[in-house]
Amino acid sequence: MIKKFFKYVEIMTKITSVFPFLMTLAFLFHAGYAVNVRLTLVFFASMFIFDLTTTAINNYVDSKDYPEMLPLPRRAALIIIYVMFAVSAGLGIYLAFCTDIVVLLTGVLCFLCGVCYTYGPVPISRLPLGEIFSGVFQGTLIPFLLLYINMPEGTLLSLMLGTKEIGISLQIWPLLTMLLLSVIPTCLTANIMFANNICDVDADVKVNRFTLPYFLGLKHSLALYGVIYYIAYLAPCIMVMLGMLHPASLLCLLTFPIIQKNIRIFRKEQKKPDTFLTAIQNYIVLMSAYCIAIFLGGIFTRL
Repeated sequence: MIKKFFKYVEIMTKITSVFPFLMTLAFLFHAGYAVNVRLTLVFFASMFIFDLTTTAINNYVDSKDYPEMLPLPRRAALIIIYVMFAVSAGLGIYLAFCTDIVVLLTGVLCFLCGVCYTYGPVPISRLPLGEIFSGVFQGTLIPFLLLYINMPEGTLLSLMLGTKEIGISLQIWPLLTMLLLSVIPTCLTANIMFANNICDVDADVKVNRFTLPYFLGLKHSLALYGVIYYIAYLAPCIMVMLGMLHPASLLCLLTFPIIQKNIRIFRKEQKKPDTFLTAIQNYIVLMSAYCIAIFLGGIFTRL
């Protein structure tokens, strides 16, 4: 039963939420901020369970076209979705109660996007927007929320709600730091989705799913796939030049030969059982190195 559940929620793909979380913790250590353990654990639980829920919804809806995708009876699969959604939402509401309206609004946005990704009259997953939404929501909003709940009030932004006006104050440099920090997980997450859609483009068209590779074509899709990785490598270089990260963070650049090798493999052949795994390998290799390099940078700043 547990194996079927793990298959249903695709437990191995949850690296796309766990690694941005670890990366942000490494950055908090690097920047010298204390971590609120209680709120951080609540956030992680809500985030992780909702990630499982989103995948479950995706597989439940898609099983109408691909019945083999559902390892559980449909009734049990639907009950699991309801339970996980309720637990995740409850934890999210508690987190918002302990923090402020910014966390609540951002959390609501994440929940809406997660549900609308595969559910509704025009699911996001059936449009050429899946890569953007998955990359931004997992690669950028996870770091944003984790930084927001652990940094002093007003470090990133302040939102003032009144009966006559609404005011927002943005701190440009901290927000720019957060955005640059998030480039690597955003790009790598988007490329996992992109590689998946490239492999499935012919099958997707048969069920009226028109993803980005359908519009770009194979040649341009493969070219963009490589460019996204190259953009990711620019981010830590820029952050080091701007003094946002310690030079030790550039150790993650040593992974480039591995990433380039996997790019070549995928460009030669795009098959789900074989070469798609190179996108996941690239994610694990670069994100692991990035987390470790940022953490080492934090150690060196204290020497």
